[in-house]
Amino acid sequence: MAENAKSAGDPPPAGGAPLIDRIFALKIVRLWFRYLERGGLLMAFGLSYQALFAVFAGLWVGFSIAGFVIQGNVGLQESLIDTIAESAPGLIETSTSEGAIDPQTLLETQGLTWTGSIAIVGLLLTALGWLASARTAVRTIFDLAPGPVEFLGFLLLKLKDLGLGLLFGVALVVSTVLSTVSTTLLRFSLDLIGVGSDSLAAVVLTRIVGLTVVLLIDTTVLAALYRVLAQVPIPFRRLVSGALIGGVALGALKFLGGALLGGASRNPLLASFAVIIGLLIFFNLACQVILLSATWIAVGMEDAGIAADPKAEAERIERERLIERGREAEEADARPGGFARLWQRVRGGGSPAPGDAAGVDGGDADRTGRARDRVGGDT
Repeated sequence: MAENAKSAGDPPPAGGAPLIDRIFALKIVRLWFRYLERGGLLMAFGLSYQALFAVFAGLWVGFSIAGFVIQGNVGLQESLIDTIAESAPGLIETSTSEGAIDPQTLLETQGLTWTGSIAIVGLLLTALGWLASARTAVRTIFDLAPGPVEFLGFLLLKLKDLGLGLLFGVALVVSTVLSTVSTTLLRFSLDLIGVGSDSLAAVVLTRIVGLTVVLLIDTTVLAALYRVLAQVPIPFRRLVSGALIGGVALGALKFLGGALLGGASRNPLLASFAVIIGLLIFFNLACQVILLSATWIAVGMEDAGIAADPKAEAERIERERLIERGREAEEADARPGGFARLWQRVRGGGSPAPGDAAGVDGGDADRTGRARDRVGGDT
């Protein structure tokens, strides 16, 4: 079964039609084969289920803690809710779209109660599990080992995952603040030059600024996931380009998230739980984007001859060199030298090998024949 799955992901051997060879040599085609061979589809499905549970727990804990800060700031509350709704369409209900969570319920959260404590435990289990699975998936794409298995290394890894999870939450808050501040400054600047905030130019510029901020945050988060969480030594230029491609794809996915949710809600068989179905679809596609972007980087590094694990690559090259040297030594020991074959011929110990005429003995036979010819000519 494993062999069949592996062969299904491998490109066909070379030697076919030139057009087919050129198609299978394209980077996007080789990317897809590598993605299938490493089990990218299956890993993305698993990550999407973990992400669904982690997000619900994270929202409850986040609003329990952030409630002390945003309790009396209506503008910041609305901006935070809008940012979350744009990041995961269908998660929070807004004035223009349905959602799985009523924002008023989150805003009425009274600090860390016993329900918040339970949510913290659930968040730790699900969020740390998602981060660990994401690290393993990305390292699998790069053909790297999952990570340390000893207890101390495992404990340190979990502590690092916890810190990264907190940083991701902070990144969401920072993106909210940046979006609010940039939008406010833009509107203030437009008012100074006499352009109303309700004009088409103001709406377009505000949207562009908001999308740019989201793109920068998404690109930074993806780069941190590949380089810090997965600990893959990716060159900076390739890291930025791959994370930027993933950020653009995530932005397009967020833009189309409303359409995904609307399509699920129009299906009469799915209408009763359309929001959950829409979230599962969205998280699955988002995880596919994360792993496909990692595959893009991996294929580019492979084309450039850059090893994802230089130490393992050096050990592999050394092993191949030693194996080659051992094979050459065995072949040399099994084949007698030129003088040994000449001595066997003088003593009549056997006929020479068919290929000896081209070697040392062949040269001796040629010289002996020329000497006989000279003797015959003299006589």
